[in-house]
Amino acid sequence: MEPKPKASAQTQSEPIEFAEPPARTPLVLLQATERSLRLKTVEILAPILPEKTATSLTEVSQVAEESLQKLAEIDLDEITDEDLKPARIQVGLAFVGFGALMMVFLLLYLYTLHPEINAADQVKEYWYQYIWFVGLGVAGMFMLGREAMRPRRLTDQETLDDWE
Repeated sequence: MEPKPKASAQTQSEPIEFAEPPARTPLVLLQATERSLRLKTVEILAPILPEKTATSLTEVSQVAEESLQKLAEIDLDEITDEDLKPARIQVGLAFVGFGALMMVFLLLYLYTLHPEINAADQVKEYWYQYIWFVGLGVAGMFMLGREAMRPRRLTDQETLDDWE
């Protein structure tokens, strides 16, 4: 015969509360992660490098530490959409410029090292590179167009009547 199990005090108690980890911003996490990887790398490389290079590596590591500390102090909640406008424009221009520059390099490469290939064969042979570079340019143009179409925020001095 099996006796019926009795309810113990543990099953009737409230659930156990676990300690919450401290909330850290993404920039602080980036700083901690990069620091641990950088210090391990410096520890491994410093003994095998020449003394002058090892000293330079240590100094650069300290500069990186200071830079990341300044970066970690930035409050991401204070950054507004208007603050990011120049960065979005620069990234769009960089995409357009890089795509155009690489297209010029590709054409220069083809016309100097493969002058026997006509234009149709160039596209047939190097279509993958053409697509990548044109795609980069188009992505940059989309970014610039999106930025140009964003509604402009009015400052305190401006009114809607000034724009009409």
